[in-house]
Parts: sequence; C-alpha cells; structure tokens
Amino acid sequence: MPIKPLKSEDFHVLSSRLLKKAMARGAAGADVMFISKKSALLSLKDGLPEKNSSGYGQGLGLRTIDPEGRQGMAYVNVIDEMNLDGLVEWSWNNCRVSEPDPDVVLHDGTVSIKEDLGLFDNEVVHITPGARFERCREMTAIARETDSRVVSVRSASWADGRVHLCYANTRGFMGSFNTTYVSCGVAVILRSGDDHEMGGFGDEGRVLSGFDHTLIAREAVKRTSMTMGGKPSSTGRYDLVLDPEATASLLDFLGDLFLSSNIRKNKSLLKGKEGTRIGNPCITLIDDGILYGGMGTSPFDAEGSPTGTTRLLEKGVVRSFLYNLKYASRDGVASTGNASRSISSLPDVDVTNIYIQPGTKHPRELISSVSNGIFITEFLGLHTINPVSGDFSLGIKGCIIDNGAIGKPVAGMTIAGNILDVLDRIEEVAKDLRFFGNTGGCTVVVKDVTAAGS
Repeated sequence: MPIKPLKSEDFHVLSSRLLKKAMARGAAGADVMFISKKSALLSLKDGLPEKNSSGYGQGLGLRTIDPEGRQGMAYVNVIDEMNLDGLVEWSWNNCRVSEPDPDVVLHDGTVSIKEDLGLFDNEVVHITPGARFERCREMTAIARETDSRVVSVRSASWADGRVHLCYANTRGFMGSFNTTYVSCGVAVILRSGDDHEMGGFGDEGRVLSGFDHTLIAREAVKRTSMTMGGKPSSTGRYDLVLDPEATASLLDFLGDLFLSSNIRKNKSLLKGKEGTRIGNPCITLIDDGILYGGMGTSPFDAEGSPTGTTRLLEKGVVRSFLYNLKYASRDGVASTGNASRSISSLPDVDVTNIYIQPGTKHPRELISSVSNGIFITEFLGLHTINPVSGDFSLGIKGCIIDNGAIGKPVAGMTIAGNILDVLDRIEEVAKDLRFFGNTGGCTVVVKDVTAAGS
C-alpha cells in the first residue's frame, strides 16, 4: 500500500493532538518531529546501469519528558490511526524506565525564519530520469576522455531529492522547512604497466546552479592520476601542504572535540581549554548553521532553537563549544543551536557547517614557497586519532614538492605525533575555501613535520 504523504497543515493538527495526549498521560513536556524524503539514485558501471532507485519515505517521532527529566522516544514510519494511538503509550513507557536528568528542557521561544537560506531549488524537484542518465553517461565519457590510462569507470552516480521537516513541542513552538539536495561522484581505475590506482571524487549541494558534474568527473581522474604509482620517499622532515579535501577531513575530527557532550563525557582533549591557545594564530575555525546553501544549514535545530554562527577557534584560541539545550543548561550558557537527532533518537550535539576561515594567498603561492615538502591529498586512518590525548599515526598519499614544484607521487608514508602540535605548526591558510558536504577546507601549510618512509 502506498504511503500517503503528510502535509504541514496535517502535521499541525496531528502534533497538537499527540502533545495534548502526552500531557494528559502525565508528561511534563513533549515534542514531535516529522521527516519526509523523496529521493532518486542512479549509478552506472562502465556505462551500464548498476543501481536505479527512487522512492518516498516518512516517519514521525514523539519524545515525552516526565517531571524528573526522564525521556522516552517512540516513532512510526506508517502514520495511521492504529500506530498513532499507541505512540504516546510507547513513548511514555520508555520514558518511565529511563534515568532522571534535571537538565532536560524544551525550547520555549520562536524562530524568525529567514526568507532565504538557499536550501530549496525547484529545478532539483523536476529532474527527470532521463536527465540523471544523461549526466551519468557524460561523466563516464569525460572520465575516459580525460586520461587514456582509465581502464574502468567503476561508478558514475547521481542522486537528488527533497526533504521536509516539521517540529513542534508543548512550549508552543511549531516550525517547518524544506530542503533539496543533489550529489554525484565518479570512481575510476587507472592502469599503466604494472601500476594501477583506484580513486575518485564526489560533491553535493542544495541547488543545481553552479553544480557541474563534468568538473567532478575530471577531478576524479586528476586526483587518482596524481598518486598513481606512488612510492615512499625517504624518512625526513618535510613541510606538508594539505589540499582542501585533506584539510576538511582533518576538520571532521576536530569538530567532534568542540561538542559539549564530548567535553562533559571526558572524550575531548579540549576540556578545560576555553580561552587557551592551541593553534597557530592563522587558524580561525567556525561553525555556521545559517551558511547560505550549506549542507548543514537550517533555520532551527532539532530542538527548535535558532541556529547561528559560532567561532570555535579564533586566531588559534579556543573561544566556544557547541551546545544543545541539555548541555547548555548544565554549563549555564545558551544553546548554540547545535541539537541533532533523528525521529528515533534523543537530542545530542553535532556540528552544522564547520570550516576554516580562508586566508588571502592563492594555493600556488603556498606551494611555491616550499622547497622540500609533501603535497597531501589524502590521510589514511583519521578514525584512529585519540580524541582525549590527541596522539595519532596516519598514512598519507600525495606528491613530493621539490623547490616549489609538485613532483613524483608518494604513498606508503606515515606521520605520527599529536594533533595540537599539528595545529601549532600550521603556518599559512590559502584563500581556496571549498566545502565537502558540511565541512569546508582550504590549502594549508604545516611546517617541519617528520614523515616516515623508505
């Protein structure tokens, strides 16, 4: 049986009914979240269809809170009378067996939703199956034409969709917003003699304008060819130049260190370091929930709090952490609008759009200033960095920099040390800010780092 989509006006009636029932059952507070998604995906393998799917899904979650701050979640994916009748009872039963928490609160204000955050594009909604296939076909052809060593276009994929989110609570908040997204990626295999390399590249955005799938295909081949046949260079001290994607992957780790939930759980080396310099003064790190067109942008967070802009690091100094309502209450501060949750989970804390503030120089200027270095396009093993001590041992891939020029490919080398030492050694940041999902990186120079190789 097909799912009947729930409209915003239907949600208003439904959520009011559920919230009243929750309060009548004994809850001190409650909230409801509804998410619907319509999506499509096409993937070609060497020009032939590999995946082709489309569909619609929706779900509604109810959280109840008792007077002692216990919380209970229940959710349904099929929204009908039978499921909804049991939703309050399921949520309340889960609430009563959880642990009390006096810091659990609900947002009691309103959000002035900005007219345009660049989140929705009607062109995305009207993309046809034929257009998806043509884009994937073009990416396949361009990848093959870009380099004669391409022996397989392992994947040329395109995805798009729209998401509708509604949220309401017993403190009188009710809001909703719509987003669209497009994403595509190309994975290739290159071979030359006995050397072969598999790699790729992908990108995503909110709107079609400026989203060029042909550039993504060329970038996939370029990045793969750069490291093809890479061998370890000699062990020594090098200046490292991180490309924007490598920088962004490092920021994905750093962002978790600023989450107040991790600070409170002793899972971050930044505990107690607010106001302390931990990096070079050229580093400013920002979390921006209202970034125009950002993949992490929204008018309000998963608790209804308004999103905003938070400076995490300013000129190398820890300035702020990221909060939802619960952890803000514990620390006696205001929420930064960084609550995150699904319809089936309790609120936690997460980044929105995190990025390093760009500098003023072109990346070529940074590379040309390096006499003996490594241009890094990829870190291997970032998940192994210890968030409490900051210690790491990472593999690196890229190219040698010899007297300001990018040279032979490098692979099979490692760097080890502490993440705070790396932040202190970042000497320059280029102006080439680029986002990869909700994380933005620039080309940066890390001075005088030992890299182990042959």
